[in-house]
Amino acid sequence: MKAIETITGPVSVLNRDDVDTDQIIPKQFLKRVERTGFGEFLFFDWAKEPDWDLPRNEILVAGRNFGCGSSREHAPWALEDYGFRAIIAPSFADIFRSNCTKIGLLPVELPVEDVRAIAEAQEAQVDLAHQEVRWPGGTASFDIDPDVKHRLLNGLDDIALTAQSEEAIAAYERERPAHLPRVAG
Repeated sequence: MKAIETITGPVSVLNRDDVDTDQIIPKQFLKRVERTGFGEFLFFDWAKEPDWDLPRNEILVAGRNFGCGSSREHAPWALEDYGFRAIIAPSFADIFRSNCTKIGLLPVELPVEDVRAIAEAQEAQVDLAHQEVRWPGGTASFDIDPDVKHRLLNGLDDIALTAQSEEAIAAYERERPAHLPRVAG
């Protein structure tokens, strides 16, 4: 997983509320468990609309309740594979938000007025270290769980996070009472 500190550049704007995971990646594309190759199917049904154009920028600006619906992991995978590294919206579905942070995609929740201002400015800088989004004409702070921030700043997925405790896990295994089963390895 790629570490995130600061993401700067033009934004892609999806000015729609209640975008569910079925719209992000339709069910017919969920036949694989690899995390790559889903970007080409992102917003598949909407991409058929004549005026559809979603540039491949690193920052997506979206409407309220982004990622609602089913809890499919494929939705964040498709967004990441398309090239997004941060999503700015007024609100996110909880499971979607969690799935994003586990793969290195930063969901940033800001008030509606700030999200609109960023969409109008067409560019932004997302600074995870300082928990701040800056755009021409404005700045806003955002909250993030300290553990999630640590994971994203350091590019730690679940396996890498566990590996950080390898020595403590080994010490615990050595100290276990003899009557408890030992893990092979």
